[in-house]
Amino acid sequence: MDRPLLVLGGFAIAMVLLVLSSVRREHIRVEYSVSWLAAAAILMFVSFNRAAVLWLADVMGIAYPPMVIIMFMFGVFLVVLFRFSLRISELKDNNIALAQRLAILEYHYKSTHEEQHQPSKIRDSTKN
Repeated sequence: MDRPLLVLGGFAIAMVLLVLSSVRREHIRVEYSVSWLAAAAILMFVSFNRAAVLWLADVMGIAYPPMVIIMFMFGVFLVVLFRFSLRISELKDNNIALAQRLAILEYHYKSTHEEQHQPSKIRDSTKN
């Protein structure tokens, strides 16, 4: 079980370095990096704490402790992906609202523009 824990620890450290370098180069926003750094910290805790893995395996009734690591990784990344799904949904709603506001502004602009440039019709009331 030591090798899977070492691999997970290496993966977590690599993830921290990748996220920090991405923040430094401004490829990822800080508020999104917090989720990934928290996920990496949780994975590091699990990978460097063999007693926690054995305890979780015992509590969950899993005979093969490395399976706990896989389940734990899946759970952590599922939470991170759910958080991003919420953000994407919010951005989509904001995008729809912005498109609607733009359409209203275009309509008002065109109607105002047409009124100003429309030739005025002079009625001569004396010609009947």
